[in-house]
This record gives sequence, structure tokens and C-alpha cells, in this order.
Amino acid sequence: MITRRNLLAVTAGAAAFGAMPPRLAFSQEITEKTVFHDPDAPVLGNSKGDVTVVEFFDYQCPYCKKIHPMLEKVVRDDGNVRLVLKDWPVFGGASVFAAQAVLGAAQIGKYEPAMEALMKTTGKLNEEVVEKTLTGAGLTMKEIAAAVNEHSAKISGLLDRNYNQALAFNFAGTPSFVIGRTTFAGVLDETGLKEAIAEARAA
Repeated sequence: MITRRNLLAVTAGAAAFGAMPPRLAFSQEITEKTVFHDPDAPVLGNSKGDVTVVEFFDYQCPYCKKIHPMLEKVVRDDGNVRLVLKDWPVFGGASVFAAQAVLGAAQIGKYEPAMEALMKTTGKLNEEVVEKTLTGAGLTMKEIAAAVNEHSAKISGLLDRNYNQALAFNFAGTPSFVIGRTTFAGVLDETGLKEAIAEARAA
């Protein structure tokens, strides 16, 4: 079931996406800039695209992994979409480990091979499976561990921001999307994704 919610319109100069629930208190403001243009968040597709698709995902989420090839295909075929991938490890410690490892790989220029390798896994993950998967993709765990340690503040800060944003949007799990000024909590099929991109482009 997809829950679709239009974001509140904002006035010129006010970047906030909308009022956050009063029960949530954050150390940062959730803005269009922080959601769409976090400098530490990986971006695929066309970095200068006219529409941004943000996906909150988990490497243990079977639905995230199932739709991933379709998501990449739609972005590739469109040619003018920025795809921002936001790790939201909600399935426990193994998910956190996987997210940290791939974000560590990003620091040494190997985000895509690491991310793609884990997206192809099936079933539950543990640290051993993550390490074996990444090693099988040609990465070196020693290098990844060194990168994670060196950039630990950057990586943990990004994961914290992703978490806060997901809660601010009232997302209950993965996958969840922000496309243009609309949120989608749940799986999008190819038709739904294309329609959301078209609507965001027309807005």
C-alpha cells in the first residue's frame, strides 16, 4: 500500500518542506536543501537533473532490493533525474554495518560497486555476509574499515540526518520516497515512479 502525501507549499525564501509534528524535536531544520542536496549523500543518475528522486532504503529490505533495478532503469532511461540514495538502516545492526561499509567505500570512490553488490544479496545479512559480498565485488575490507574510521563523524552524521528526515516525513519503513514535493511511503512500481517524476517535472 502506497501512502501518498503532498508536501506543504512554502513561500519564496522559505525552504522548509512543511510543519513537522510537534512531538518530534530535531537538532537541525528539515529543508529542501538538506533533503535533496546533502553534500554527503550519494547521488546517481544526472547530478544536474531537473527532478530529484530521494529513496530511503535498507540493504536488508527485500522490497528495496526488488525494485532497485527498475528504479535505476527509469532514472537511466529518463536521463534528467537525480537519484539521491539515503541509507535508513531500520532492520538492525547488520543493516547499520552494511550502510557504514558502503558509505566507507564511497570515501574511496567505490560507492556504486559496493552498493550494487549488497543490493543483489538475498535474505538476511550479517557482518560476515556483508564482508564476503563486498570482497567478492573486488573491494578490500581493510581499505573500507580505514575509510569508515577516518570519516566516522561524516558517516554517522549522514545516517543521523537521514533518520531524522525519515521521521519528519512520518515514514514507517523502507522503501520510502520524496519526489518533487510529494512523499511516497511504500513500494512504487514503474508506472507509479514515472508518473511521480512527470508530476514533479510539471509542477
